Amino acid sequence: MAAASLACAFFFDAEPLGEPGVPALDSCALCAKPLARDSDIFMYRGDTPFCSEECRYEQMQLDAIRARQAAKAAAGRRQQYSSRAESRHQDSRKVSVAS
Repeated sequence: MAAASLACAFFFDAEPLGEPGVPALDSCALCAKPLARDSDIFMYRGDTPFCSEECRYEQMQLDAIRARQAAKAAAGRRQQYSSRAESRHQDSRKVSVAS
């Protein structure tokens, strides 16, 4: 029974293996400062750790800027596609008249 108890305790004390694409909780995702087990960890987007509210806020600002840039680029691509499609549509309505 003691061996089973020891095995269970070891199992639950072990560090979980990281999943691919999920940051480990050992350092700040922005500044890479090591995170101590007894210090506060500021989380963002569910699984991204930061050492301080300032680092977390800076990451939020960077993400907002990237999102605006991506939206602007997507809008530009939609506009470009729309104008090309309209141009093709106008060209297809032109009919040559034989004289």
